[in-house]
Amino acid sequence: MSAPLRRTVEGGAGWVLPVLLLVGWEAAARLGEIPPTILPAPSDVAAALWKLTVSGDIFKHIGVSAWRALVGFAIGGAIGFALGLANGISGISRAASDTTLQMVRNIPHLALIPLVILWFGIDEEAKLFLVALGVFFPIYINTLHGIRTVDPQLIEMGRIYGMSRLELFARVILPGALPSIFVGLRYALGIMWLTLIVAETISASSGLGYMAMQAREFLLIDVVVLSILIYALLGKLADSAARLLERAFLTWHPAFQPQ
Repeated sequence: MSAPLRRTVEGGAGWVLPVLLLVGWEAAARLGEIPPTILPAPSDVAAALWKLTVSGDIFKHIGVSAWRALVGFAIGGAIGFALGLANGISGISRAASDTTLQMVRNIPHLALIPLVILWFGIDEEAKLFLVALGVFFPIYINTLHGIRTVDPQLIEMGRIYGMSRLELFARVILPGALPSIFVGLRYALGIMWLTLIVAETISASSGLGYMAMQAREFLLIDVVVLSILIYALLGKLADSAARLLERAFLTWHPAFQPQ
């Protein structure tokens, strides 16, 4: 079996279980095993999706949530990546900041929501701050780990071949750290959506979390379930994008060679 065909089959196989769960869920709901007030049938959720699509509300809420997620990720990810590089390369930088960062890392960032609301209100800054804080540490820790665990023999070999510091970083250190960095990226993407869900259900006037909370107030369980499923699909889409980046940047790595 060719590599592209094998990847297609493997990707399709991953959707078998979700489809079976949906079929079983629909059957149980139609047979009355699951009350609609507890969990509506997938067909009812699909009908809610169609209604919100026709009205255009679903696109507005998805757009707002995606904007918050991406901007918060860009801010927190950029800072985490920069500090991870600095602390991985420089012992002075690591000694000056890593202890403080490790102390802050052990504070659950979602526990800061009441304080963040006092600081920023319920405007966009509060959501962006929480998302940025949530994604910062996975990227920082994994970038630092990746830099620190690059094979020192490869670094020494680069020096022997006369590489400058910039060449050594670009051709040896950064490529060697990329597998760990991508682990942090994928983990941070999950934290990004988790943080946004909580932030939008507590302090928001738009977005998927706000849509879910409004639906809960009016006992629209199908819309609540729809919001959860959209979050899950967006999370899967983000993870798939990260995996494509892995394949693009790690073609030299044995784990990403076509079989």
